Amino acid sequence: MKKISVIIAGRHQTSISLEEEFWFELQKIAKEKKLTINQIVTEIDSLRKHENLSSAIRIYILKHLKEKKQN
Repeated sequence: MKKISVIIAGRHQTSISLEEEFWFELQKIAKEKKLTINQIVTEIDSLRKHENLSSAIRIYILKHLKEKKQN
């Protein structure tokens, strides 16, 4: 499990814990989209419904990988 600090929407600092495999994929997605980790986490945070942020990130990564596989 890896824990890092991120800043959401340029103003709210929080820490997120994710397994190494998810961090690796999140970094790849951010690079593909030409975004920073803070920017992509802000995007994910704005889309989430009720799950916690770490869960929302995992779901986002899973959906991204599934969409990529279909293309």
